[in-house]
Amino acid sequence: MSDDKLRFPVGKYDNTQRIEMDQIDELIEIIDDFPETLTDLVIDLDEEDLECTYREEGWTVRQVITHCADSHMNAFMRFKLALTEDNPTIKPYSQNGWASLPDADEAPVDLSLLMLEGVHGRWVWLMDSMDEEDWNKTYYHPEQDKTFRLIDVLGLYAWHCRHHLEHVRIAIEKGSTK
Repeated sequence: MSDDKLRFPVGKYDNTQRIEMDQIDELIEIIDDFPETLTDLVIDLDEEDLECTYREEGWTVRQVITHCADSHMNAFMRFKLALTEDNPTIKPYSQNGWASLPDADEAPVDLSLLMLEGVHGRWVWLMDSMDEEDWNKTYYHPEQDKTFRLIDVLGLYAWHCRHHLEHVRIAIEKGSTK
């Protein structure tokens, strides 16, 4: 498998495609199912399995799981900011830096899986309460110099869930280590 296919196993996210209101339920379902699907995938892995990578110089399974917890926590917070402020500027963070911290690189994955369960539960609850006006609220991302609508952020994070589930599946299949 090519390096590009390993990096983007479900394809690169197409940020030019606008998400429409009739897609919301399907995308929320992906977000809702993610913690359980991920947990089922990794529940029987041992410490050696958690050190497997999906590609050379890629993150380990443990790091992918903790990255998802960190990333989705930030996404949930960005939703709340956009829903309560007028186009707030969000705070970017170093994904690679966070993935190399001891809580991401060494801590038990159960902590991140529990975090995902809680964050996704609250996030889905919030999204289920949103109306069309809410979905069109925005935040500004200074690193990308771009304003994002929440409905489009939903599409991005549904893709993000599928993207990293495939990374974990590939790593498990490959059984390669750091």
